[in-house]
Amino acid sequence: MGGFVLMGFSVKPELELAYASLFFILYLLALTGNSLIIATTSVDDNLNSPMYFFLKHLSFLDLCYISVTVPRFILSTFMGSRNISFWECIMQCFVFMVCAMAETSMLTVMSYDRYVAICLPLHYDIIMDVRTCVHGVIGVWVSGVIAGVMHTAATFSIQFCGPRVIHQFFCDIPQILKLSCSNDYISEVGVSVFLSVVALLCTIFIGFSYTHIFSSVLRMPSAEGRAKAFSTCLPHLAVVILFLSTAAFEYFKQNYDSPTALDMFLTIMYAVVPPVLNPVIYSLRNKAIKTALRKVFKKKKSIVLLLGQFD
Repeated sequence: MGGFVLMGFSVKPELELAYASLFFILYLLALTGNSLIIATTSVDDNLNSPMYFFLKHLSFLDLCYISVTVPRFILSTFMGSRNISFWECIMQCFVFMVCAMAETSMLTVMSYDRYVAICLPLHYDIIMDVRTCVHGVIGVWVSGVIAGVMHTAATFSIQFCGPRVIHQFFCDIPQILKLSCSNDYISEVGVSVFLSVVALLCTIFIGFSYTHIFSSVLRMPSAEGRAKAFSTCLPHLAVVILFLSTAAFEYFKQNYDSPTALDMFLTIMYAVVPPVLNPVIYSLRNKAIKTALRKVFKKKKSIVLLLGQFD
């Protein structure tokens, strides 16, 4: 069975190389930042609360999310090949949708954690126990797998006609559907509507949570308490707005035969920037993370100096 051709961002090789170089830098930043958060929250005993448990899993999810598409694009660009096999496209589409839906679910779970921590502080340890946290993460991945299976099965059950050219740097479902022979992609439309409703419910739940959170924060008598609450909630809210707004606009905007500058911008903001931005937001705005990172680097420096004495 024939494969597809990924057109990327430009037909000009020099521009495509420029985009690949930019993506390489962004990928290294995402790899470094998320790996540091995973390592820090794993080794520091002060970061064993549910918030950092979910943050560690969000960082792992972000690594999976960006690794599905960006390395493949970088490698194919520098090798001068735009082809992708049919089965590789299926796998990329499946894993990307798993990560995208899991990211939405994880942000929803994290908003609930912040809601309980600020609005129900006396019951926090009881509600957000180890069992609840583990079940929350399992639910995140289960929802992602279900979405991935439904989207992939519906998308690749259609028949493709004409040149299999995808105007994107990865196997993006809206672009794949444009290759359909007729209107036999109605099942995929049904899946998209269903999962869009699920995503909308997640968005409403997040909005509900933060409405109560900010209402409770503003009633706090201590200015220091309000500042601490805002410092943990605002970064998460910024991540939510960035991810959900760009994803919604990308999937519901009108698609054209050739990508525009807006298409390029939205694709980068939706598929590449969140995994890069998440560790920056959480590490720069969170004092506990910054303190733990300093400890890790000081410990690493001490080990290097100690080993140097034996050389």
